[in-house]
Amino acid sequence: MRSKLDLELVSVTKRYGETIAVSSVSHLFEAGSYVCLLGPSGCGKSSTLRMIAGHESVSEGAIILSAQDISRLPPAKRGTAMMFQNYALFPHISVAENVAFSLKMRGAARAERTSRALELLDLVDMTEFANRMPAQLSGGQQQRVALARALITEPQVLLLDEPLSALDPFLRIRMRSELKKLQQKLGITFLHVTHGQDEALALADQIVVMNNAIIEQSGSPQDIFNAPETEFVARFIGGHNVISTDGQKQAIRTDRVRISNVGEAGILASVTEIEYQGAHVLVTIKTEAGEEMTSQMPDTQFVNAPLNSGDAVTVSWQPDDMHPLRS
Repeated sequence: MRSKLDLELVSVTKRYGETIAVSSVSHLFEAGSYVCLLGPSGCGKSSTLRMIAGHESVSEGAIILSAQDISRLPPAKRGTAMMFQNYALFPHISVAENVAFSLKMRGAARAERTSRALELLDLVDMTEFANRMPAQLSGGQQQRVALARALITEPQVLLLDEPLSALDPFLRIRMRSELKKLQQKLGITFLHVTHGQDEALALADQIVVMNNAIIEQSGSPQDIFNAPETEFVARFIGGHNVISTDGQKQAIRTDRVRISNVGEAGILASVTEIEYQGAHVLVTIKTEAGEEMTSQMPDTQFVNAPLNSGDAVTVSWQPDDMHPLRS
């Protein structure tokens, strides 16, 4: 059911000269949801985010928020706020002053903006750092300050452009958990651009997969992972094999592919690569027909029946594990 606070793209196109970065994209983002725009570099996801923010002009189409076309409004009048990839904190003023900056530009009194900045710093557990300079903070702490600064204007939609990419892997996992908790606490729409499949699957209520300036597929993380609609989505989201049967492309999850000894029912193949990944082992095989497939095997199973590159094996799966793809 639609809400008056929904964000909607209506045939939005972005051109840079002869290059089309976003091609007539239409999509409804439900109010209060955590949405990840997912795709490879150059697919149009960041251009889409920047058009919503007002940092890029819309070549064609409309951006509707709260039943109003905001596509020609300046950024400060849209009801959105953007957190940039590099955080873009002002190095010469304190953390509290950074957070309060937008209110200062709006003419708010010093006492009001200081009080509000401290409220936001408390929200992101950064109160004790209010008087520090940005250079005295770690990457994770700078991210929290950038979040507080974006949220101080009480946006209806928070736009996040690759917000975790500058963090080390351990901190990235921790911070994505905190982002999700913050979104649920605030109840506003988060629109998060990423090229990280794990990040999108962990965070999003809805994933929008983009490729070549269009939306390939959108849906819940479970739908995107378990029922990819196109070969691109199946390969990009990971964890799937794409094979051809009778001229039809099919996807099979790697954890549903069974490798067994020669002589058992299945397709003859040979092992070409083995990659240990901790809890599981990825075994790549090539079938007699020349198709390459990967099986995700539990570590304990591999230890009990180890394989080596060049081994002859049989590969099989259940018919219900095959998922047809559209052309």
